[in-house]
Amino acid sequence: MSAQVLPKYAFFGGRIVPYSEAKVGILTHALNYGTAVFGGLRAYWNDDENQLFIFRPVDHFTRFLQSARLLCMELPFTPEDFTKNLTDLIRMEGHREDCYIRPLAFFDDEIIGVRLHNVHPQVSMVAIPFGRYGTNEENGMHVTVSSWRRVDDNIIPARGKIAGAYVNSAFAKTDANRAGFDEVIVLNQDGHVSEGSAANIFLYRNGEWATPPITDNVLEGITRRTIIQLMRDELNWKIVERTIDRTEVYLADEMFFSGTGVQISAITRVDFRNVGSGQVGEGTIALRKLFDGIVHGRSAKYRHWCHPVFEKTPDAALTKPAAVSVK
Repeated sequence: MSAQVLPKYAFFGGRIVPYSEAKVGILTHALNYGTAVFGGLRAYWNDDENQLFIFRPVDHFTRFLQSARLLCMELPFTPEDFTKNLTDLIRMEGHREDCYIRPLAFFDDEIIGVRLHNVHPQVSMVAIPFGRYGTNEENGMHVTVSSWRRVDDNIIPARGKIAGAYVNSAFAKTDANRAGFDEVIVLNQDGHVSEGSAANIFLYRNGEWATPPITDNVLEGITRRTIIQLMRDELNWKIVERTIDRTEVYLADEMFFSGTGVQISAITRVDFRNVGSGQVGEGTIALRKLFDGIVHGRSAKYRHWCHPVFEKTPDAALTKPAAVSVK
């Protein structure tokens, strides 16, 4: 992971403020009880066009609002509102490199008491320069199957990015890292493959690609959705959403994690067993190349997924956006 760089600004309290002013108290409900939801987006720098493209922001913010609904949060923003405010925020920051964006909605009341009603939601958003998420993403990860099980839909809904649920991911990831593995595969309560600590999973076996269905307690990933579409429409590969047994990962020919953070990260070993030849597979390489071109705005067909941050003449002096949100 890239060295952490603190942002200069944050969208907080309905406006863009210096990051140092975006503060909460230690009694904040979300800090004490995990009552928050978050999102993760990337923006990709295209050097040829001197432009920064946010990848699928409306889709990401639609899911963000759906996550908020799961926590009974009523947020006064549309996906388009969020996209505009994010664009303004990045312009204020002046980033001209790949970035990671973190929107957060949280209950900010400073009270004692577990509940989702009669509490007030707050929204924040930051954008920071960001490279790779984990280790060995390019050349292949060595992962293990976790002893921790994935949270169930009737415990904490996995289809929402609910902050408190990620303690489950932290248990799995830390144990794996301390044991010398790069990442982890987490099973659901039925013993079937669910996902990584914070990523969806795909495998290639018996001539077809497969990924766990959303009913197996996986996050409804935007990158996951993108990859399924590209496999079917651009590469003409067979891709099925189906339940995957644990032992299938030991017999797969190719595997990779997908997500905004990890992007497309190859898995080449699982529990000291090689995946296929033990090298990054040809399919993963081809998909990664296709995906990279699309997210950087180089594909006319999928250009609508890429939201430009800067004006058409970004070298000209930019007018800083107003501090007040559209809402």
